[in-house]
Amino acid sequence: MSKSLVLASTSIYRQQLLAKLNRPFISVNPNIDESPINGETAIQLVERLAQLKALAGSQLIKENSDEDGQCVVIGSDQVAMINGEIVGKPHTEANAIKQLQLASGQAITFYTGLAVYCPTTKSMQSCVEPFTVHFRQLTEKQIHYYVKTEQPLYCAGSFKSEGLGIALFDKLEGEDPNTLIGLPLIKLIDLLALHEVEILAED
Repeated sequence: MSKSLVLASTSIYRQQLLAKLNRPFISVNPNIDESPINGETAIQLVERLAQLKALAGSQLIKENSDEDGQCVVIGSDQVAMINGEIVGKPHTEANAIKQLQLASGQAITFYTGLAVYCPTTKSMQSCVEPFTVHFRQLTEKQIHYYVKTEQPLYCAGSFKSEGLGIALFDKLEGEDPNTLIGLPLIKLIDLLALHEVEILAED
């Protein structure tokens, strides 16, 4: 019996990415505490949060669905590192402007945590995918225009690379451009295969 897919995220961008794999899935809101732990690195943070989201998604399915357990749950989280500091979602225009001011003219590495959990076997696989963005030297006018136009308030690093955010960059470096949007599909396909979910195969 084919396992169904559950995405532990309400992000429309992650939903659009997962839809590329041409498999039906449902989305649930994991609603976890995303606060960093003292001394936690960016890599440790996003992997831990991705795992927690996958586990929370599994619990929601158990409580609120007719699923018989034949599913895999996908969790993902993303942060950026700017001047040695972990940067997440700005939530306000003022914070978005500040993040882009700090990023201007710099190469910023984004870390995306990915976790895949099977409730039936209690098996969890996870990883962290890096992606580096080289920002243009941005003027204050450009930054304010971008933030006002695209409102990237719930995006780590304060931009949407799938939209106007592409105009902020000189160069992108990474294995999978989907990683920057929030869901590394190449690695996800590998992790799903470990749970006997083959993307290039009929159900």
